[in-house]
Amino acid sequence: MSKILRLAIAFSIFPQILLVRLLAQQPEIVETYYSNGLYPLISKFSRCIFGWLPISFGDLLYVVVVLYVFVWIYKKSKMGFKRSKIKDYGLDVFMAISVVYFMFHMLWGLNYYRMPLNKQLNLTAKYSNEMLIKTTEKLIIRSNRIHLQIGKKQSKQIKVPYDTKEMRLKAIQGYDKLSISMPFLSYQPHSQKLSLFSTPLAYMGFSGYINPFTNEAQVNWHTPKNSMPLTWMHEQAHQLGYAAEKEANFIAFLATENHNDLYFQYAAHSFALQYCLNDLYKRDKKTFEKLKAHINSGILKDFKNREKKWAQFKNPLEPVFKNLYNYFLKANNQTQGIQSYNQVVGLIVNYLNT
Repeated sequence: MSKILRLAIAFSIFPQILLVRLLAQQPEIVETYYSNGLYPLISKFSRCIFGWLPISFGDLLYVVVVLYVFVWIYKKSKMGFKRSKIKDYGLDVFMAISVVYFMFHMLWGLNYYRMPLNKQLNLTAKYSNEMLIKTTEKLIIRSNRIHLQIGKKQSKQIKVPYDTKEMRLKAIQGYDKLSISMPFLSYQPHSQKLSLFSTPLAYMGFSGYINPFTNEAQVNWHTPKNSMPLTWMHEQAHQLGYAAEKEANFIAFLATENHNDLYFQYAAHSFALQYCLNDLYKRDKKTFEKLKAHINSGILKDFKNREKKWAQFKNPLEPVFKNLYNYFLKANNQTQGIQSYNQVVGLIVNYLNT
């Protein structure tokens, strides 16, 4: 490759950054021409290419890239980092960053700058303490009812009877049903994978992620089974172009709440209940304790079991990875960073009170 071309590729990152910042101010343009124009074609094509593979191609791709980087560094160091070559080495790195930046935004990342989902659904994200309390009471009633339908006893902890394959298929069925009333959430073809990096992800504190380069929904197989339906649905929402974490959480809630399967309905309502309880605890501890007393003990056992499951992976480096991800989200139009997951409460509260 000629040096002029390498320089052009490397320095193209500056107009790219400028363009992304301009598009961030024009969500209507992103929504019309990218999220509802180019992106669905890219997403479906990627899922057709990689969806049939039994393992994660994206994870393998990351392994190859990391190995290539180490080999590149090893070869350059063996040859000796000559002072005259430092500019060339820097140009190679700069060029790689530019290409990755372009691929990330073109293949998925521009969805961070689309129109907010609440506007699409005509929902507000604001809510009062009274609305939160009313929603929490409603979720307790629904969660208790579904819990008793499945477990028969208030004290029984629910265990999902499905294996991973069955859960993945049921996750698709949830979107099939949801797309009847919300056609823009139609999910075909599918591309869901258990991550090859599940154990490292667990120690980093993540239950799943979407690979923006291959559009594969990656789920950590260490995720508690009662949480896994929401995790599958969450990553599939990302595949459909909803990059914001609160929106992916909300779509996951909709897809599981409307599911025909009781275990998925239980996952939806217990998920929403836990988020609302956490928010209520911060706002009104007295009311939190009062409402908590009305929750079936089996559901509370389930909450503790999920915490216990993740606690075994706690380590000193987890906050470091969480902080890095926090900065990543803030750099991509999610001003609340990792706390944006919790903003799903506003959408759930307004949805259940319409």
